[in-house]
Amino acid sequence: MELTSVLKYEASNDDELVWKHPATDILVGSQLIVGEGQQAIFLKGGQVVDTFRAGTHTLITGNLPILEKLINFPFAGKTPFSAELWFLNTTIKRDYKWGTPNPIPIMDKKLGFPLSVRAFGKWGIKIHDIQTFFTQIVGTKSLSSSGDIKKYFIGEVIQSFSKVLGDFISLGNSSILEISSKFEDLSEKISILINQEFEKFGIKLINFDIENINIPDEELKKIQEVFQKTLEAKELSNVEIGGAYGVIKTFEVLNKASENPGDNSVGSLLGAGIGLGAGFPLGQQMSEQMKTQSTDISKETVKVRLENLKNIYEQGLIEKDEYDKKRQLIIDEL
Repeated sequence: MELTSVLKYEASNDDELVWKHPATDILVGSQLIVGEGQQAIFLKGGQVVDTFRAGTHTLITGNLPILEKLINFPFAGKTPFSAELWFLNTTIKRDYKWGTPNPIPIMDKKLGFPLSVRAFGKWGIKIHDIQTFFTQIVGTKSLSSSGDIKKYFIGEVIQSFSKVLGDFISLGNSSILEISSKFEDLSEKISILINQEFEKFGIKLINFDIENINIPDEELKKIQEVFQKTLEAKELSNVEIGGAYGVIKTFEVLNKASENPGDNSVGSLLGAGIGLGAGFPLGQQMSEQMKTQSTDISKETVKVRLENLKNIYEQGLIEKDEYDKKRQLIIDEL
């Protein structure tokens, strides 16, 4: 039987949210030391029977009423009693990280086809109702390690993020390619949803930030392929370069992004000055622009057509062999 006269928080680091004291038998008259930013809970039979805030407390019947019911006094005031003692860390934790373990599937209404995205950021919490937290998490959920607790709440964070982002994109409010300009609005909506869930567990959300939303390599490649085929179908070689500047610049950015797999973030695309509202025609929008800007081939001179083709090749939109083939076709018409 382990007896102790001084009870205090002895966890390995301050990142621990909950810590169980190893003592199983506690002496009446022991000193309970609760530090600033901590609270202590006595547990008996799986139920919270007493809590203590910061300070030094002598465990006597006067300040621990549970003793009257737990013990008789056969040891002249040195009576041991059996109970669990837990310490909870109530300081603010701001630098927890979250991230999507797997890409999130969404339907991008503006692009017109489904995509999957990854994201990561930071979040912070504070335990404000220790009894609710302890009952719901340590008791009901059987989570006693800080790692398991954080993992559980990260799951709640990602679930809320996925729901808000999915609704935002699927309703056509934005495309994933312009989402970085919406981070603040998204974070606010997600924070409200997370906080509503956290309140059930006695936790308050302190901060939630989105640092990055990015498109996996294979998804970015799919975007390129779709637009490349669309451009080929519309005979982009006959489109006047000045009128199709937005389309060309978009592909220039996508091609550069594909050459740098580690930089597929939506922010990097937008950072180059490309947004859906600023030169990124999509779906029907793109088709209409192509129709409007395309010129009548029969009215173009061979010289203009060759110049257009050369400009497209220099922009990197077609390969050398394709350029040579189209150039020869134009020359053959002489």
